[in-house]
Amino acid sequence: MVGIVGYGVYLPRLRLSRAAIFASHGWFNPGLKALAKGERTLAYWDEDAITLGVEAGRAALAGRDRAALDGIAFASVSAPFQERQNSGVIAKALSLPRRLASLDLGGSTRAGASALLRLLQGNGTQLLIAADQRKARPGSTQELLYGDGAAAFVLGDDKPLVTLLGAASFSEDFIDHYRGQGEDFDYGWEERWIRDEGYGRLIPEAVAAALKAAGVKAETITQFILPCAFPGLNATLAKKLGIKPEAVIDTLHAECGDTGSAHALLLLAGALESAKPGDTILLCCFGNGADALLLRVEQANAAYNPARGLKAALGRKRTENNYAKLLAFNDLLPRETGIRSEGDRQTALTVLHRKADMLTSLIGGKCRICGTAQFPKTRICVNPNCDAIDSQDEHPFAETPAGVLSWSADWLTYTPEPPQHYGMVTFAEGGRLMTDFTDVDPGGVEVGMAMRMVFRIKDIDRQRGFRRYFWKAAPA
Repeated sequence: MVGIVGYGVYLPRLRLSRAAIFASHGWFNPGLKALAKGERTLAYWDEDAITLGVEAGRAALAGRDRAALDGIAFASVSAPFQERQNSGVIAKALSLPRRLASLDLGGSTRAGASALLRLLQGNGTQLLIAADQRKARPGSTQELLYGDGAAAFVLGDDKPLVTLLGAASFSEDFIDHYRGQGEDFDYGWEERWIRDEGYGRLIPEAVAAALKAAGVKAETITQFILPCAFPGLNATLAKKLGIKPEAVIDTLHAECGDTGSAHALLLLAGALESAKPGDTILLCCFGNGADALLLRVEQANAAYNPARGLKAALGRKRTENNYAKLLAFNDLLPRETGIRSEGDRQTALTVLHRKADMLTSLIGGKCRICGTAQFPKTRICVNPNCDAIDSQDEHPFAETPAGVLSWSADWLTYTPEPPQHYGMVTFAEGGRLMTDFTDVDPGGVEVGMAMRMVFRIKDIDRQRGFRRYFWKAAPA
């Protein structure tokens, strides 16, 4: 039986204080104060739904044979490309086999949960990633409620951690919010209508159908998951459905905010970290209808240790009180960036395709004669004592630990958050790379510092709307 066999979570390290948001907008909308508690995740300037998804995917695939995958599905309502398969970019960054099927899903923040249900009802070994980095109008309630993040699941039939007992789906064009073509921001409808007629009607209907299909009673559910921005609604619905109060899972509003398509999967990953074999999890998701999945925790979950689960993702953080960074990183604040930021950033798509292994997958070479690893791969071995020609096999560097050999913090080169940190890193298995650093603070870099490679935005061609990605070094 197909089930979840692995999972991973990624949250950006920056946590923006909601009090900082309210401090800028409270004069205009005092009602925001009720939401100005805790923190929300903030993607760095070089992060988007694709890069968030890559990190979650790496965590879910840790220690797993990637060549065994049959397909990848990517769910997002903030995918960077409308006409370029976003899942294809992720697959290449993760060095997945070319023969696998790839699929993009969107249209509703329910896309992640709906995709999980479909894959659990299918076959083969699949990778599901859900990620979002949504923009919100400054001063809106969404600005305080939203967060950025990603979750990934590997599904297969080899010692599943969780299996599907039963499920129900309802499709209904109930519009709680929408975003039209070419619009940057959602338009939300009246909250009481959404709460009472949306969640209050559709979720109980889906749950009742799922319980009937699985032959499970509501009082036996050990964990109840429902991503929801309305305080207390989860507990209210649980009581209405006959679910024990202690089964209600916290929505993590105070810790990270609502991560969109990823949030249902992110909460499920967190639930699995504490779940015991035999537990029954009810996962619900609302959005243009509703999904309800009844999941049974299997014995294999007791021994599973995720490479990066929800607890670790929440623990890796730096509190940010500068609200202007949210605006700047999301292109919501016009700024004078100086003459050094100017220039044509057109990407040669032919070169990107021909050098995709090097640029997107971070594949270098390793000499089969002397064993020297190098990046990039070249026809001649860089070892002066070897100089062999055409002796290099492909060698992946993305998952190889690295260390800082030399570095610089440049205040003259343009970067969205100065100074720009870059330098030479050496890989544990040999090889060096001059690259940008990310997720570092001024004064926080040292020679010998342990680093790991991360897939990030290199730059954006704003004339043509193209994003160029590459690998950067970040503190390990």
